[in-house]
Amino acid sequence: MNYTLTVTDAADEETRKAVLAPLVEYNASQAGPSQNRPLAVLVRDDQGAVIGGLWGHTGYDWLFTQLLVVPAALRGRGVGTEIMQLAEREAAQRGCHGAWLDTFEFQARGFYERLGYECFGELPNYPKGYARFFMKKALVRAEE
Repeated sequence: MNYTLTVTDAADEETRKAVLAPLVEYNASQAGPSQNRPLAVLVRDDQGAVIGGLWGHTGYDWLFTQLLVVPAALRGRGVGTEIMQLAEREAAQRGCHGAWLDTFEFQARGFYERLGYECFGELPNYPKGYARFFMKKALVRAEE
């Protein structure tokens, strides 16, 4: 088989899918289908525009929170907790037994710890002078 290597900074979705497809196929052959499914909890303003929320997915019986944004004007009012609880409840209804995420040292580690998350890994100096924390939490599965 002949091949070439190309370096790019283009974020083309079709290219990402082409790189991902054989990995998904291999993973499924080893661990079964992931049942990967998007999960979002959206915060909307009075006009219906999305101004924050949670973006993630469930797969292999875990919730992964990729993004959590609470608009500055809503911080300190329990909105972040409410968002996380909605996502965790939905994940449990989907059969998830755990949740995981990552956060930077200057972001919300304490917030997640108050919600029951524990740190299971740390990447120092990412970004320089800070750490990135990987956190997990056990979920109680919904009754079937």
